Amino acid sequence: MDLTCRPVCFKMAYPGALKRLVEVLCRFPGIGPKSAQRLAFFILGCSREEVVAIARAMVEAKDKLDYCQICGSLSESGLCPYCSDTGRDQSLLCVIQEPRDVLVIERTGQYRGLYHVLHGVLSPLDGIGPDELHIDQLVRRIMEEKISEVIIATNPNVEGDATAGYLARMLKSHRVRVTRIAFGLPVGGDLEYADDLTLSRALDGRREM
Repeated sequence: MDLTCRPVCFKMAYPGALKRLVEVLCRFPGIGPKSAQRLAFFILGCSREEVVAIARAMVEAKDKLDYCQICGSLSESGLCPYCSDTGRDQSLLCVIQEPRDVLVIERTGQYRGLYHVLHGVLSPLDGIGPDELHIDQLVRRIMEEKISEVIIATNPNVEGDATAGYLARMLKSHRVRVTRIAFGLPVGGDLEYADDLTLSRALDGRREM
């Protein structure tokens, strides 16, 4: 894997190893040159054992985590904790964009159904159509499992709304109730940054599509 990124402009001559570390940290989402420099100096202030532990945790997560065979969220053992939990409501299926959205919704403590991860949203300009998403698997689950309601929880932006509309139209023939979570969420925002109360109210106020 290529860990290089755009060269960072330093106002002073930094050692090569520090410069490379900052450039690698710049690859993380939301991390600019200044934040990368702060993180780099934090790492340098840690003991070698602490740095090795951080690196090992990253490698272990990369090596051990995979996608759940049923819903597509993250798992270490073939099935995620949600699909393997028989105590959850097997008639509710919440459709989300990315695996991280599972943790966001679980954080509210308001939802006890199952999940299905699309791994993206429809975006024709980026070449992402229905075939690039886990939509066929969603339809198969609705046909094979006892799903009575599909809750669409894609992000409230153009792509998320388009994906929700596409799914609602497609699922009408499957005799399943399709709802969209209500939005006290800001238009154009991401579920990842929603506060717990807003997201909880959005789940409670979901509407028919």
